[in-house]
Amino acid sequence: MKVLVIGGSYFYGRVFVMEAAGAHEVTLWNRGTYSMADFGVRQITGDRHDGTAAASCGDYDAVVDFCAYEAGDVRSMIECLPGRIGQYILISTVDVYERGTGVIKAEDAPLEHRALPGEAGAYIAGKTALEAELREVCGERGIPYTVLRPAILYGPYNYAPRESIYIQMLLQNHALPHFTDADGAFQFVYVKDAAQAVLKCLGNERTYGQAYNLCQDQTLTYDSFFQMLRAVADPEVVENLTQVPLTLAQAAVQGVPVPFPAVQAETELCDNQKSKAELGLVYTEFEEGMRRTYNAFKHVYAG
Repeated sequence: MKVLVIGGSYFYGRVFVMEAAGAHEVTLWNRGTYSMADFGVRQITGDRHDGTAAASCGDYDAVVDFCAYEAGDVRSMIECLPGRIGQYILISTVDVYERGTGVIKAEDAPLEHRALPGEAGAYIAGKTALEAELREVCGERGIPYTVLRPAILYGPYNYAPRESIYIQMLLQNHALPHFTDADGAFQFVYVKDAAQAVLKCLGNERTYGQAYNLCQDQTLTYDSFFQMLRAVADPEVVENLTQVPLTLAQAAVQGVPVPFPAVQAETELCDNQKSKAELGLVYTEFEEGMRRTYNAFKHVYAG
């Protein structure tokens, strides 16, 4: 298949391109910050808000959009592409669901339409608006579409300050925090599993007009996350490890990162049965995924 990837050089998009390049004819449209030429893909340098780069585009069996964040991003992308689009796959997020309901969300759960504060609120509002925009624009033009809603992505190549920041603490500071009052729960998805989900949607008519939650089977807390990190680390690293008790308030004062939901009020969980049943996804066990992630990052942070 001819696949146009919007983004595709950073983390989720990068791993997808690495998985897809051998089986599909892949073109990347991004700002050219990180080259993916070694994977044999075509690259178009341009900003999605600057339609001049579209002149070098043609027909595509699928467009996979990793970089739509604000209302208008999908419409402007579709309108500037001159050729046929066989399918549009939007990477959204499980954060689009209505918050505070206390239920585990399946894909038909209500979405969040309230204006929530801060950067997180703006991110949620953008993704929710984009899902509605996708349905509208693709409906107008007769383009099949699919929405993927990943949970917290983790794995090699993730240089966002999430799991990697704790691996760095472990290897360089020989210490990990122990948040004494954290009672929140959260879900991860291994980035290669999320990439496989995109591959399983390409040209798959069963996925047209559908949305899929992408999240691993295990629900985590900070305690279970740190326990797993210690389990996959090298024995000599764990032997010299100090655990530092901190309240969440103390962590905020000291600048200790708390990137995952830390309290029950922030906990929002999702169901992954539809992705398993309809896409055939088999989620990587968290221990295996964290072992691969630790081994990747220890070469970055150790010594």
